[in-house]
Order: sequence, then C-alpha cells, then structure tokens
Amino acid sequence: MKSIGILTAGGDSPGLNAAIRAVGKSLINSYGDQVIGFRDGFRGLMENRTVRLDETALSGILTLGGTLLGTSRDKPHKMPIGGRILDMSDAILQTYHKHHLDALVCLGGGGTQKNALLLARKGLNIITLPKTIDNDVPMTEVTFGFDTALGIATEAIDRLHSTAHSHHRIIIAEIMGHNAGWLALGAGIAGGANVVLIPEIPYDVKAVAEAIRHRSRAGKNFSILAVAEGAVSKEFAEVTTATHKAKFKAANKGQKAEIKLRIQDLEHERTEHAIQLAKTLEELTGLESRVTILGYLQRGGTPSAADRLLATRLGTACAKMIQENVFGVMAAIRGDQVVPVPLEEVVGKRKTIPLDHAWIETALSVGISLGT
Repeated sequence: MKSIGILTAGGDSPGLNAAIRAVGKSLINSYGDQVIGFRDGFRGLMENRTVRLDETALSGILTLGGTLLGTSRDKPHKMPIGGRILDMSDAILQTYHKHHLDALVCLGGGGTQKNALLLARKGLNIITLPKTIDNDVPMTEVTFGFDTALGIATEAIDRLHSTAHSHHRIIIAEIMGHNAGWLALGAGIAGGANVVLIPEIPYDVKAVAEAIRHRSRAGKNFSILAVAEGAVSKEFAEVTTATHKAKFKAANKGQKAEIKLRIQDLEHERTEHAIQLAKTLEELTGLESRVTILGYLQRGGTPSAADRLLATRLGTACAKMIQENVFGVMAAIRGDQVVPVPLEEVVGKRKTIPLDHAWIETALSVGISLGT
C-alpha cells in the first residue's frame, strides 16, 4: 500500500474537486492506497496541515466548485514567514518524509508546475495536473477549468446583447486572461461579440473605433467588445517592451530601481485598462459606453460536464502513473490520450494563441474586429 499526498495551489478553478476525487478514488479503489490532503497549497504542506481523503471525504464533491482542500499562491522557496521571505523547501521535505509519502500530486497552473519542479529536483516524487481557466499551461491541449469559464463568459456576453441593443451603447466585457486570450477569443466568437481584443495582438484604438462607427453606418446602434484583461494598445505594448529592455541595459542599481517602479506603474495602468478604453471610445465614436468586469465569476460555480470529465480522466491517469513510478511529470491531454510530460518541458513556457490559429481565422471570417 502506498501513501499519496495531494494539494491544490494557485488560483481556484472549476474541476479541482472533480480531479481530487478522481485521484483519490482511483488510488483507494483500484490500488488500495491511502490519500492525504494538504490544506491551502504549499503552505499547508509546509505547516503539516492535513485532511484524510477517504471514501467519505471524497463523496459528493464531483459537482462542487472551488477546492475542498483550499489553496494559496505561496511558493516553497519564497514564503512569507514572520515578516520575512524564506526558503521553506526543507520544511516541506520534512513533512513529505514524516508521512512516508510515496508521491505528491500537485494541482495547479504555470506557477504550480514551477514549484513542483523545484521540489522534484530535491528528490520528491511529483506528478502535476494542469488546471487554469486561462488555458495557458503549455504541452497540454486543454486545462480543466477552461470550459466552465468559457461558458460563463459566453453567457455574460449573451446577456449583455439585450441591454446594449436597448440603450444604443458600446458595452465592454472584460474577461480574464492576463497573458493569453483563449477565454476572450473563444467567448467572443461563441457570444457574437463585434470586437475581440487579446494580449497576443496589440490593438489600434482608432481601428476599434472605426469598426464601431462602421456598424453604426450600417444601422446597427450597439457594439459588444470582448476584451481580455491583458489586452493592450500598440502604443502601450511598445512602451512596455522598451521599458523592459531598458531594465536589462541599466548600468546601476539606482537606474534599475527607477525602471522597476515604472514597470509597476505600467502594470497598474493595465488594471484600469477597460475603463480607459471605454472613455476613449466614447470620445472617438460619440456613443455611450459601459464596462462589465466578469472577474472571479468566471472561476465560480458548478464545473461543466466537459471539465468534470477532463478532470476525472487526468486524475485516474495520474493514479496509474503513480503505480508505474512515473514521476517528475505533468499529466497532459494529447488527443484521446493522457500522457506524462517532463516538468522541465513545461516550466518557463506559456501557451498563447498562435497568430495563425484557427480561432483567429474564424473570428475574422465572421467579421469580428481584432483591433488591427
């Protein structure tokens, strides 16, 4: 009998409980193993805060949103402790060995993959499962949580159509996706948005305004914009790129500190991007505008059937990998298969939308403006 630990880290995502259930039930029912859950991500692992995941604990959680284990964004090697940032990797190793664990399963996005690799390099048997509503984890076709969030964002755009039409307005729906536009583009196409702005394609605000005016001239008195939270204008993208280049070229610590503050200011500007875009479009088009920020609504609620199925497939495949002693990997979806991908091939990368992706071609073909 093996002893397996499991934790969830990073932001919450629909399907986490389904994945925990799948890993646990497979290990218990198929292999006779015992499963220990660690609360609140890597911090709970460091602090040895556990919950026994038996059949009773795993019952009835398939349809629940969130994670019964709780989560946090704490990093093993950079953890806030008593007002300081400390490397707590050794404390995590102690907890791992204290419970005589044969493996640790980590459910999370890009940051979790990086933290898991760090622990794997210290000798822990690690397997990860890719979750994030942004769908930006590389080396897997899709992450669980994405389908649910896509449905929520699409439904929001559906509902915004009626009020936009009634009041002759521009309505901007800000959708999650700081560095990748999968959610905004997918929901924009599915929800019939007129303009979609994504991080991968910096936009020209004048081109966006012209797309809206073109609709007005055609007798259509409203426009819906699906805007990823990380979308930026061409001018902003140029300034950001130049600022980051200047940081690498800075001659001394004073210059680097000054540039770092400028980068922080730029990031703050991005948080208010949708509001500023709405004001600019009002000035350029003469149409009233409103902004709806979906935010954490996209993470909440019951996971979709597709996410439950995906999480269950990944979880059961993970249990099998543990029995086969396949560690230091992420369980990834490739077609109709779940395959182990070495964490070294995952960490340090991000899955963004290729400019030749079929979704971009589809959007353009049905007349959606991408702001260019």
